[in-house]
Amino acid sequence: MFSWVILPLIIFTARIFDVTIGTIRIIFVSRGKRYLAPLMGFFEVLIWIIVISQIMKNLNNFACFIAYAAGFATGNFVGILIEEKLALGMLVVRIILVKDECKMKERLSAAGFGVTSVDAYGVNGRVTIIYTVIKRKDLNDVTKIITRCNSRAFYSVEDARMVRQGVFPHDKEHKVGNLGIMKINRLFGHKPHK
Repeated sequence: MFSWVILPLIIFTARIFDVTIGTIRIIFVSRGKRYLAPLMGFFEVLIWIIVISQIMKNLNNFACFIAYAAGFATGNFVGILIEEKLALGMLVVRIILVKDECKMKERLSAAGFGVTSVDAYGVNGRVTIIYTVIKRKDLNDVTKIITRCNSRAFYSVEDARMVRQGVFPHDKEHKVGNLGIMKINRLFGHKPHK
């Protein structure tokens, strides 16, 4: 019973944890979280070593192999879900307008977002390019403003590796944001973006 049911369940669960941690660690690396990424890596590898040692002890147990692979797949899925909920990082939104009939700059500013605009020339003549640097968790709010204001507006979104200073709306209550990430950041001397 233990070898064919309980051990595979333990392996499956542990794999979910280690791959989820690994997915979040990679995101932390790409966001420059130099203190959190190694800490996550430590626990990721510790769990992996424990799991792989159990696999090696039970090489004739096919259920362990299936549990290992299923845990890997599920861990990727869970890691991506958690990352989406945490919404870590900053984004640059670039909006290109042929006409700013709805005063998009003013609407974004009224919502608390910092806005920079530049007059430019596109394929069909004069355009206005609006830049705003936002917290990732605010992307839906910004895209709603854009599409309500001008449903034909062209916009692109890019990750911002580092942001210093800026104008950002006051933080809203964010349920998942209270997972202790801010405390961990402060513990390791990393200051949040303001």
